Amino acid sequence: MENQKQTGPDAPIKVSTLNCINLSNPDIHQSVSLLKQACLDCGFFYVVNHGISQEFMDEVFVQSKKFFDLPLDEKMKVLRSEKHRGYTPLLDEHLDLENQVHGDYKEGYYIGVNVPENDPESEKPFNGCNVWPASGVLPGWRETMEKFHHEALEVVKEVARIIALALDLEVDFFDKPDILGKPIAILRLLHYEGKISDPSKGIYGAGAHSDFGFVTLLATNDVMGLQICRDKDAKPQIWEYVTPIKGAFIVNLGDMLERWSNCIFKSTLHRVLGNGQDRYSIAYFVEPNHDCLVECLPTCKSENNPPKFPPIRCSTSSYGSLPREHLSISETENHSQQHNVPACKSTTKTLLSDELVFSGTILAVNIPSTAASGGGALHSADTVTSLLLV
Repeated sequence: MENQKQTGPDAPIKVSTLNCINLSNPDIHQSVSLLKQACLDCGFFYVVNHGISQEFMDEVFVQSKKFFDLPLDEKMKVLRSEKHRGYTPLLDEHLDLENQVHGDYKEGYYIGVNVPENDPESEKPFNGCNVWPASGVLPGWRETMEKFHHEALEVVKEVARIIALALDLEVDFFDKPDILGKPIAILRLLHYEGKISDPSKGIYGAGAHSDFGFVTLLATNDVMGLQICRDKDAKPQIWEYVTPIKGAFIVNLGDMLERWSNCIFKSTLHRVLGNGQDRYSIAYFVEPNHDCLVECLPTCKSENNPPKFPPIRCSTSSYGSLPREHLSISETENHSQQHNVPACKSTTKTLLSDELVFSGTILAVNIPSTAASGGGALHSADTVTSLLLV
């Protein structure tokens, strides 16, 4: 378990910046610059004006809460299938075996790309039929989630175009049929009950982990809990709270993109701490097609910086099977024994070009504890703040 001081009501708070990408900004060069800086720094940023209306975002959260408010026996009727569809109960998943004494204090619901059982594609990992609550129990619930799944994928594709430009690739590089033509896309509804986390006692809303895949979108209500660690090798590790912004997605890069970029872009350790309030979030994990070949991108290698990893198929790597965020306790133990994927050093900060101005100033301020624990959402801006707990 961590040797960390328990968070208290008078704990000092610091502030650092995360970039915010406006997807409707006509100045694509500004968007590329902001995204590139974020990906070189911590692999986390916000996107706003992404095309999903605030009214619909609110409806998805309302419908998510309706499901988690159901009696446990009703939720257990749609218990997670072997294809990772459906409900996962409290404490079912365990993301940080080293530091957690229990599973995650969260419950969730998986929704993927629906692939009929008689389709040969259903034999591939994470392909299969979705499971749904009975329409009589939650009318319109399935339709709402299917619509959101579709619209979120369009947001990912738009973000991927800016990522491509930030990596000096053609804008449609990731749009190719063999990359995001038939992606593994998992929508995850999450509810963190009002449990107060205590890292010193191994109690977490979600244990520390990085995502295996390409990118993840995350929307949350106005209760803070998500933390990131920019340098996983630091002793002690420094954890930053990420402030919710109403209507925005928090976007983070996965291990696959870090590998693809030869460790130039970062996949960052993150976790969730509960503060006694119910927290709801909606995560959308995206990986390329099962048959996609992940090899060092041509713009990310040179004579002085050769590829750090051999090429690998998404379907034959740990990236194409069970991402950490999707594992139950028993699966986590098996997965860690079966896959030995080399990791990039967190100190890698190679610039893609000399023209990028890297600004990493940290501003220190004191904020009342109610702002950190209750937290209203901030408004959109080119750069916004996240809270650092020390």
